[in-house]
Amino acid sequence: MKGVRLISVVVGMTMMLTACEQGKKSGAKQEPVKSFLEEITIAGLADGYRSGKFTVTDVVKEYLKRIDEIDKGGPALNSVIVVNPDALKIAAELDAELKAGKTRGPLHGIPVILKDNIDTHDQMPTTAGATVLKGSIAPRDSWVAKKLREAGAVIIAKSNLSEWANFRSSRSSSGWSGVGGQTKNPYVIDRNPCGSSSGSGVAVSANLCAFAIGTETNGSIMCPSNNNGIVGLKPTVGLISRSGIIPISWSQDTPGPMGRTVADVATALGAMTGVDSSDLKTIDSQGKAEADYTRYLKSDGLKGKRIGFIRDGMGANFRVDTLMNRAIAYLKSQGAEVIDVNPPRGGGYEGASYTVMLFEFKDGLANYFASLGSQARVKNLEELIAFNEKDPVELRYFDQELLKQANAKGDLKSEEYLKALEKMHKATREEGIDKLMNDNQLDALMSITGSPAWKTDLINGDNYYMGSSSLAAISGYPSITVPMGFVDELPVGVSFFGRAWSEGSLIEIAYGYEQGTRHRRGPKFISE
Repeated sequence: MKGVRLISVVVGMTMMLTACEQGKKSGAKQEPVKSFLEEITIAGLADGYRSGKFTVTDVVKEYLKRIDEIDKGGPALNSVIVVNPDALKIAAELDAELKAGKTRGPLHGIPVILKDNIDTHDQMPTTAGATVLKGSIAPRDSWVAKKLREAGAVIIAKSNLSEWANFRSSRSSSGWSGVGGQTKNPYVIDRNPCGSSSGSGVAVSANLCAFAIGTETNGSIMCPSNNNGIVGLKPTVGLISRSGIIPISWSQDTPGPMGRTVADVATALGAMTGVDSSDLKTIDSQGKAEADYTRYLKSDGLKGKRIGFIRDGMGANFRVDTLMNRAIAYLKSQGAEVIDVNPPRGGGYEGASYTVMLFEFKDGLANYFASLGSQARVKNLEELIAFNEKDPVELRYFDQELLKQANAKGDLKSEEYLKALEKMHKATREEGIDKLMNDNQLDALMSITGSPAWKTDLINGDNYYMGSSSLAAISGYPSITVPMGFVDELPVGVSFFGRAWSEGSLIEIAYGYEQGTRHRRGPKFISE
């Protein structure tokens, strides 16, 4: 969640960072030595394991080395909050399986980083970036961690995030947490990575892992993917279980994959689907979820598609407008039809969503604290607020107004809550996305994902002025963002979204666009 304003992570055996000469517009650059891991895909890693070119242990060692030298050393991106001390042991076990002729599937031996609001029952704490949870060890793996481990992925680290997934302060800086500090944008270091899945977006973009998992309530996968030049997919709520994830909203929360390519995101997505008795929303995914979304990776995926363009955001930045117009022209050149459509106006769905989040955050957080048993320092929002008031870090930059507003709400039987829930779903579903797509016979909707990254400001907070995440996020429907170009050295993305359970169609469209444009390029770590 990006907050009330819906604004709401061996590149070289040596990995020595070098200072490059000052450019006219771009400032000093610190570029890592090139290596076989830079921009490598999940399929590329799997091919390397099969051919014996390298081992899982080799790859994990080099990613850990890159984290140490780039994330913790210069340029100090600060995207990783903790490294898994068991990563090399896990890698060795997976190497032994490969040597014995066993593979768990396409994610076997693939290094992944999880956002630090996703429980892992290991030596890594799960904190949501909050001091009150510092050192907290989850009593069990989240569904996401469990499924990824079963698929053979290596969880090498947890990523920093906007604290409490950015549902805390009336004005905050995305990517800042009490535990992790401020995460930085790898393209231009003083620019913001957006959030709340800031560290996940930065880690993927800077090649600190093969892919990462973020979470979104409203924009927290879309925006950091935009600002960090990567692909991010927010699934339909219920496609992937939220059990073991520190919550904001039962109605809107979902984990999702973030990667450098659409193919990587599609590969990761299928490994995490399934019905989980601990998350009743997943029951709705029966007969709709798939275990393999790579079948939608079609180079001609745009042909015959009818896409509705929502123009919101156009006119705010003429250079972003230019990139969007080029994207539309490309879609049309590949056989897609693009028509202008108007999104639902009024209906008060954003205000209703905010009310729902306040109620559900209070309830969900109390349940999460209870799941920690005796190690929990607090039991509810009231105690959390009191804890923060005494803590020397938590209120240094930002207030906790959202915690106070949530604490003032009642329970989930409240008439105010139930009316807000009904209003937001009606406005964004049957009178929103479903109506738009039915009336115009659309395969998907599209819009600008967001603005170029703004300068990080710990005094005034975020300067976010463009985004399109709300309609899909509040409805609980899926969306995917893909790089569509650069404004100077800063990436921006285009989003495709649609009906519930339409992940396959969105992947097909996104892949068709990506393969013909290839706008993704790695960061240069520019310091201005």
